[in-house]
This record gives sequence, structure tokens and C-alpha cells, in this order.
Amino acid sequence: MEFILKHTTPETARGACQIITVSQPRKLSASGSRVDKASKGFLAALLKRGDMEGKTGQTLLLPAVPGLAVQRVLLVGCGKESEMNERVYTRVINSIATALAASGARDAEFYPSDIRLKGRDLAWKIRHAALTLGNSDYRFEQMKSGKPEKHKGLQKLAFIIARSDAAKARSAIDEASAISAGMSLARDLGNLPANVCTPSYIARQATQLAKGAKKLQVKVLDEAAMKRLKMGSLLSVSAGSRQPAKLITIEYRGAAAKQQPIVLVGKGVTFDTGGISLKPGAAMDEMKFDMCGAASVLGTLKAVSQLQLPINVVGVVPATENMPDGLATKPGDIVTSMSGQTIEILNTDAEGRLILCDALTYAGKFKPRCVIDIATLTGAVIVALGKIPSGVMGNNRALINDLIKCGEQIEDKIWELPLWDEYQDQLKSKVADMANIGGRDAGTITAACFLSRFTRDYKWAHLDIAGTAWKSGDDKGATGRPVPLLTQYILNQVKK
Repeated sequence: MEFILKHTTPETARGACQIITVSQPRKLSASGSRVDKASKGFLAALLKRGDMEGKTGQTLLLPAVPGLAVQRVLLVGCGKESEMNERVYTRVINSIATALAASGARDAEFYPSDIRLKGRDLAWKIRHAALTLGNSDYRFEQMKSGKPEKHKGLQKLAFIIARSDAAKARSAIDEASAISAGMSLARDLGNLPANVCTPSYIARQATQLAKGAKKLQVKVLDEAAMKRLKMGSLLSVSAGSRQPAKLITIEYRGAAAKQQPIVLVGKGVTFDTGGISLKPGAAMDEMKFDMCGAASVLGTLKAVSQLQLPINVVGVVPATENMPDGLATKPGDIVTSMSGQTIEILNTDAEGRLILCDALTYAGKFKPRCVIDIATLTGAVIVALGKIPSGVMGNNRALINDLIKCGEQIEDKIWELPLWDEYQDQLKSKVADMANIGGRDAGTITAACFLSRFTRDYKWAHLDIAGTAWKSGDDKGATGRPVPLLTQYILNQVKK
């Protein structure tokens, strides 16, 4: 979808559709009042007789309004002005997308200044609208036979603003477009089946991402190279798969070489059977989404590259399958990680932390300003938080606070769980330095405790996205989260 800026007056609108907001009870926006005057009270008469109340998400499409050159006017309800917030605003934008998709209109004009949203400026409203509409425009049809149907929805949206706001509005659109592109890449990778999206496929996609991008460089390590680096923990997971594991490094160099990079580490288990600790069959197909952490790293780097940000960012992706082959790691096996610490594997279905720990040790070679790992790590995070926020933990208060603020800023929410030393006791092993699981209690926290043992040399935060990376049921599919959160964090670091 294309987003443009215009500086026209509401009563002179032309084109396929003009979007006018209505709040409860039956109150036209400022732009709507001007359009109503041009139509000699046509809109006010409709409201007066009760055709449109203005409830949140309510829409009414009006073709050929008298006195106007525009082909259609779409009235959209915003609810009570006193109750307008970010969630209501998102519902309004989604209602616009749905109504216009059904209308046949290819272009439309929208007046963001007509909606008053406490604590949010015009640039935020434009960026959030563009990002929401871009997300609603996403389709995954790569695996269907035949030629995909041509999408008949909205193709172009014009934000009508004052000329003095043009620079900030343009920047907001650019950011939204880049984040949307990154989310689409992450969703594509997540939605692909595991027989297509293998570790080697992710490596090829990373290489393709860097093709023609001067600031991006990709390096892919094979299993032999990982063995030389003594990544025994990561390789213990790939041992049962016929698909070779890959350790993918993507470097974005937008600043001087001496500037320490932000390092993003994404879990890339392209399919997780649980290994010898086999998962139940129900909904196992959704384990193709177990590489959504890796997908979010690629998506974020795509957004950063598209924006050409003056900062250094490194993505590290350990990619593997977790399969129950005859050579697969068994419960009770002990492996040695790249850090030299030994791990007793009590459950092979706790494999994400086994590949991440070696990747986190490897991340230290970049002398990072901070490291953020992203993983669909535990079902326990869904029990604790549901599917609205991702969980966050870490070893640096400032980093965690910054991430939480970024989540609020871009509506990609996260919630902190405690990472107290008392939880570390649950990982004790009599035969190794640690066990890979800590029992039933506080499963999300003990998983983070495990990772914390490999991140002592730098500032680190862990995002558990098991509840937010994809949706189940009729809406099944990857969400592209937390690409918005990660991109916002990087943008804020640039602005600092």
C-alpha cells in the first residue's frame, strides 16, 4: 500500500473516497463539518435521522454525496471523544480497512488531525495508521497453486495535513513502511511450512536480504565450523535432524566501525517435534512457528536497512530442526556448551535455550553495547501473561526499561517477569553445571535464568514471544511481532 501526503481542504477532495470521522453522539469531526457545509447539510441530516450513531468501528459508505467531487464518503465511528485511546484508534483504522476493501475504492483521503488522542502527536497517529493498514494488507499465498487473485483492497491512502507538519509526517510514513516491510518478511518466513523453511532456507534468505545492500554483510557457519567453535549445546539439538544446522550472522554497518553494535539473537528452530521428548500430536503443525525469533531478527534488519539508520546492528540466528532421529540427543545426556559450562539435558523439548546459549556466547565476540535475544521459548509465558504482551527479563535495568517504553510507544507491548537469584536453584544438577529445565514452577523465569548464565559479560534482555509470535485458530499465522518493538528500540538509540 502506498501512503502519500496532501495539503488540500476537505470540501475540495477528489478521487475514490473521503474518510470522515464521527464521534458519539452523532458528532461530525472538524473536516466533516466543512464537508457537510459543502453538501448543504446532507451529512448532518443523515446523522439526525439516526443512520449513523458514531459508535467505535461503525461505518457508513455514501456514494455520490451532493455538492462534492469525491466519488464516495466513508463515515467512520470513533466512539465517545473522552474514551479515545490507542486501542480504540486501532479499531477505527481496522474498520476503515475493512469498509474500503468491500467498497472497491482504490484510493482514499484521511484526516488524522480530526482524532484527538491524548499523549500522541500527529506523527504517531500517521505512523500507527500506516502500520496498521500495511499489516491489514498482508496476504500469504505463496504455497497455493494457480495464480493468486488480485487484491482488490485499498491501494493508496493520502493523509491530509498542514504543510508545516510535512517533514514529521513524511518521516512517520517512512518508518511505518520500513517496519511493515520487516513484519511482512518475518510473517512470510514464519508462515512457510517446515519442509520449505529449513535452516538452509533461512540462510539463503539472509543472503538475499544482503544482496545489493552495501551496509549488510552475511556470514553462515556450517556444522563443521560450529564444532570447531565447540558449540556442543547447539549441535546436540541438530544431531537428530537430516537438515544441517546453520549459524547465521547478519551485520548492518551504518556507523563507524568503533561504535559498539546492538546484537539481536533469534531462536531459529524451523520445526520442533520435541526430539526424543516428543510433543503431543495436537497442534504440532504450529511448531513451524518456532523460528519466529529468527524471523523477527531478519525482519528488523530489513527495516533498519530500508531506513538506512546510522547505527551498527548485528543479527545472530542459530537455525536447526529438533527431530527424534536415532542419533538424536537423549534425556540424561550431558553436553558442553561453547562457554565451557556443562548441561544435563533432562528434556529434549527444552531445546531453544540449548541453541541460544551458544549463540549468546558467540555474540560476545562483537563487543556489543547490548544483546537482546528473541525466542518462542516457553508455553509457560502464555499461562502467565496470555497472548497480549511478550515477556521480558534481563540483567540490566536501563535496557529493560527502554524496551518496555518502546513497547508502549509503538503498541507492541511487553511485560517484565522477575529474574531473582532464588530461581537459579531450580537448575541445579548433581552431574553437570546445570540442568536444562527447572521443573514445572516458573518455567519462563527458569528458562531465562538458564540463558543468564551465558550473558554475564554484557547488558542483556530476553524476550519470550511464545504467546505473541503467531495466532492459532481461524486466524492462524505469524504476526511479525516483535519487529515493531525492536525497530523502535533501534530508532530510539539513533535519536539519543
